[in-house]
Amino acid sequence: MSDLPTTPEKPADEKENQIKSPDLRPGAPPQYSSSFVPGPPGPAIPPPAGYPGGLPMGYYGPHQPSTFPLYMQTGSICPIQYQPGKYPAPQLSAPVIWMPVPTPIPHCPPGLECLAQLDNIHVLQHFEPLEMVTGFETNNRYDIKNNMGQMVYFVTEDTDDYTRNAYRTLRPFVLRVTDCMGQEVMTMQRPFRCTCCCFCCPSTRQEMEVQCPPGVTIGFVAEHWNLCRAVYSLQNEKKEDMMGVLGPCSTYGCGSDSVFEILSLDGVSIIGSITRKWNGVLSAMSDADHFEIHFPLDLDVTMKAMIFGACFLIDFMYFESSPPQRSNIHHD
Repeated sequence: MSDLPTTPEKPADEKENQIKSPDLRPGAPPQYSSSFVPGPPGPAIPPPAGYPGGLPMGYYGPHQPSTFPLYMQTGSICPIQYQPGKYPAPQLSAPVIWMPVPTPIPHCPPGLECLAQLDNIHVLQHFEPLEMVTGFETNNRYDIKNNMGQMVYFVTEDTDDYTRNAYRTLRPFVLRVTDCMGQEVMTMQRPFRCTCCCFCCPSTRQEMEVQCPPGVTIGFVAEHWNLCRAVYSLQNEKKEDMMGVLGPCSTYGCGSDSVFEILSLDGVSIIGSITRKWNGVLSAMSDADHFEIHFPLDLDVTMKAMIFGACFLIDFMYFESSPPQRSNIHHD
């Protein structure tokens, strides 16, 4: 019986020059090209306290501290590194650039350092298509930006579904203002006030409390009864009038900007303004409003916060549209 032919053994030096075949074992690392140059390491940010491993990328909780994704942190944008060929890179939305956080300022409530360096801010309400289609009222959300388009704060409404949809524009609410790290720096609370009785009754006038930091009252926004225009007073924590707000006489939001003037205590000098910008069809069909707030740069930061808070009470009272109610018509 003859032996089977065998392949002649190759020299050792020829084996070394031969290209190795890829390792096909499960879990084996891929073969990278020699031209691949690894990028710089990403930022080392610890996971949020109380949440082992952190939250999934692209999610954040406005009521929980330090839960904003990496691309929403303050400063320059660092690309997130992924292992090539192992996992597909996720399609992230456009990065959000935050205003750099200044150093602490003496006699400034924590979290208002950014507000102390600004003389105007933009309040941009999120557009909610679900409200237009279904009529179901959802929690309002707002982006607070400076003139450079940098995010200063993020504001979210914290109201249950029944209260929102039962009381609509009259609903009591809690607004939570968070900074770039997800820390709640300011809270605004509006109690429920019935408007069924006489309009001049004090119990029907709207009011909102502003706290900064949360739990520490810095002032109130109080409505005053007026026959043809919006009138408010900005009060300190002792409910002493500090400034006034005077709205326009014309119909609000009808084809032009609506300007609410911030007046001095004597009602003579104009200190600043809250302007609801007219955005055309979007303003007429939805409640995704755009407000522009102006105040002096050297104004006390607590009064800036009060003007900032007055903007939201104005929005809920005059520009938070409710879907039309269907009326039942009975035919004989």
